[in-house]
Amino acid sequence: MPAKPKAAKTLVSSPTNVQHAFFPYARYTSVVGVHTSLVAFTALFLPQTSLLLWPMLADPDRPQSQFQDALTDSPVITLAWIVAGLVVLQVWWAGWIRQWCFEYTSRGGTSDQIKVDRYQYDRGRFSKLGRAAVFTSCVALVFHATIVLFGAPSASHLPHTLLLAMVLALLSAFAPAYALGSPSLSSDTSSLITRLNWTRLFAELSPRNPIERALVYPAVATLLGAWLGAFPIALDWDRPWQAWPLTPLFGGIAGYIVGSLSALSVSALQWLADENIRREQSEKQKTT
Repeated sequence: MPAKPKAAKTLVSSPTNVQHAFFPYARYTSVVGVHTSLVAFTALFLPQTSLLLWPMLADPDRPQSQFQDALTDSPVITLAWIVAGLVVLQVWWAGWIRQWCFEYTSRGGTSDQIKVDRYQYDRGRFSKLGRAAVFTSCVALVFHATIVLFGAPSASHLPHTLLLAMVLALLSAFAPAYALGSPSLSSDTSSLITRLNWTRLFAELSPRNPIERALVYPAVATLLGAWLGAFPIALDWDRPWQAWPLTPLFGGIAGYIVGSLSALSVSALQWLADENIRREQSEKQKTT
């Protein structure tokens, strides 16, 4: 029985210590492309379902296209559609991240040890998913309070702000919580390592491998995009798309997509540089 938490502890802490381990870049590239495309589809086209279900929502007097009208007529409905889509997408994406995390840390073991680690790692999948969901909900509440402190309406637009906070939490917190484990205040070694990993990644912003970049870059870019997206609301253009919180919403989603693609680009360049260095070292060894 004591061996089980030890295996879990190793899997949590090992990704930061392996420098040249295997990583499936081809699969990572294809999954990132599909994921970011589906996130954009969820943001722009899933809310169009409202016009199919409730055609009376369309307003011919609005100075914009019907496509924009579906996004701006009811921000709460738009947010609800996006939250529903992101729940599915982020669970799928976090599953890939968690799988790569296991593959990244298990290349050096024997086949029997890998099978045992795989069994122990997969057995806690649903409990870890539940803890990640609870942690994401708590992060959403923190984001809600932070957004209100930054000047969002505290009483008149409560569902708008709460759904915006949920979108930001899904994009920035769910995948790290599911792949690395949720930080807790427990005093055991595994919890301490998890807290240290979260501190290094999201406080020091110091990712060390492709998996960590795939978690940190989108999270930081999401919050930065949402912050920048709030500026157009102050303009006195009186356009429907300036309704709270549409511009922070789409700014955060755009930031997430840019952050995901940036993580892919940086990891690819790092991999090419490492491969070039290893090739040069190999050639020097052959000549000597």
